[in-house]
Amino acid sequence: MFVPLWLGVPALVIALLVITWLTLILAGRNPLPFPDVGSRIYSATSPVAKAAIVELLAQHGVRERFQANSSNVLRSIMWDGTIINYPDPAVVRRLGSATASIGLVADDPAAAAHAAAAFLTTRGFSAEVVLDVEPEIPIAFVVSNVFAGTVLNFRKHMTRMPRPPKSTA
Repeated sequence: MFVPLWLGVPALVIALLVITWLTLILAGRNPLPFPDVGSRIYSATSPVAKAAIVELLAQHGVRERFQANSSNVLRSIMWDGTIINYPDPAVVRRLGSATASIGLVADDPAAAAHAAAAFLTTRGFSAEVVLDVEPEIPIAFVVSNVFAGTVLNFRKHMTRMPRPPKSTA
């Protein structure tokens, strides 16, 4: 069977790209922002502690993908979607002293947070929506007594999030 060169070369390139992408996915290093399944967020006690835990995780194969710092939170996003951050103490106070979060993806974070708060309230828990913790990044939080030391947060898909400002540190 004869395959024209103009058809064979693009097919080979596409096959190599797919194989490379699948290899990266299997290695836990998906280079694409899909799928975005949310994140699990843990807070360090200081910027030095954040750097130490990020380094320790790297020693165990969980490497930093990039940083997305804002004026209130230093944030390291790992390849597996885990986030290690150091929030400003005012942020921690505003979120009821929560130091961990389950991050969920939503088209409309504020509406999703209000719906989650309503859901928890109907189940007998208290729930408060907090919208302005990080003004430059649209994340909606739900602070509830359903958790001990943890909050829910809702954000847009990572491809639709604004780029955080460059840090001066």
